[in-house]
Amino acid sequence: MCDICVINAVKDKMLSRRAFFASGAAVAAASVLTSGATTPAMAAGHGSVVDMTHVYDHDFPTYFGAPGFSGEQLFKFDKDGFNLFQLMINEHTGTHVDAPLHFSADGQSVDELPVSSLVCPLAVIDIAARAAEDADAQVTPDDIKAWIDTNGPIPDGACVAMHSGWADKADGDGFRNADDEGVMHFPGFHVEAAKMLIEETGARSIAVDTLSLDFGQSPDFATHYEWLPTNRYGIECLAGLDKMPATGATLVVGAPTHRGGTGGPARIFAMV
Repeated sequence: MCDICVINAVKDKMLSRRAFFASGAAVAAASVLTSGATTPAMAAGHGSVVDMTHVYDHDFPTYFGAPGFSGEQLFKFDKDGFNLFQLMINEHTGTHVDAPLHFSADGQSVDELPVSSLVCPLAVIDIAARAAEDADAQVTPDDIKAWIDTNGPIPDGACVAMHSGWADKADGDGFRNADDEGVMHFPGFHVEAAKMLIEETGARSIAVDTLSLDFGQSPDFATHYEWLPTNRYGIECLAGLDKMPATGATLVVGAPTHRGGTGGPARIFAMV
């Protein structure tokens, strides 16, 4: 066969394939439009996605007060043709996950968290009004009972989140809220609430919009020691809880996977 014949034959096949895929795409698009189908992520009836993650940098408040993030630009577009930063990050900076290993000798590291536990029903316990009056407010068993009385049982595998309104303070000293003696004051989960969730529900994670699962002035991290060694995980510095319903949203936790990690910054969003 001559060269020009081969070229023309290839062209014909390419045009034929393009026509096939174009017609297939048109049929698929028409099917979506006529059936009202949504993307798989929204198949359960969710209509929007809400970012639950703080943007963090060198100035974002940390539990111990020292900066938890630094970045050095090693390559610049105008000089090198591309941009690239080298980052140094404390695992527990910004919106982040506490893996069981954080407060146990041999619990799961962050890379060992089951993926199935990172997509979960979200149950929001709102103590914002109480926290506005008392910075040391805590989620108690009574708060959990009241939530259940109103919304029904806490779903298996759920993340139970404390909405204290503290996320609005993340840009200033009020987030740590340390007194003259250096003691911090912010809300958290009471250890008895953690025990109740462990013993009476199928919750797999708890989350706070503050710097710690324990309230700020905790002397012993009692809630951390109660919760994490059971191979349940925690989330700290969660944003966006003011936009969440008490029940019905699905949380997606983009936990990091560095080997042996005790936690790490996470991109977290909710489907509502």
